[in-house]
Amino acid sequence: MVSRTEYLEMRTKASREFVNLTEPVRAIVRRSGVAEGFVLVSSMHITSAVFVNDNEAGLLADIGRWAERLAPRGDYEHHRTGESNGDAHLKNLLLGHQVVLPVTRGELDLGPWEQLFYGEFDGQRPKRVVVKVVGDA
Repeated sequence: MVSRTEYLEMRTKASREFVNLTEPVRAIVRRSGVAEGFVLVSSMHITSAVFVNDNEAGLLADIGRWAERLAPRGDYEHHRTGESNGDAHLKNLLLGHQVVLPVTRGELDLGPWEQLFYGEFDGQRPKRVVVKVVGDA
């Protein structure tokens, strides 16, 4: 069994932003030497998300609006602690904290339209995403 762990540093320009991670994760999979296995991609922060979907601008805008409708900026109990990002925590729950994807013949094995995204909901500061590839060489 072979494994490799790398970290992607995320620093978004906006406080709310989607970043396509497909190519950086694909490069990590290739460097890992894993031929058959899995890659875990996980946000190390509870105000961001990792998810798979189509890389289409209108769809990404729709996802952002959907998340905002379900967890709008506003007043939350969490804000009584001095924080102001209660909605970002809820958006993490909506879109997901991590994904596990297949590695086949040494490549990230995605469907024809699938892309991997990082969703930031409380950004403009350094955060990390862990990428762990595990499998047989």
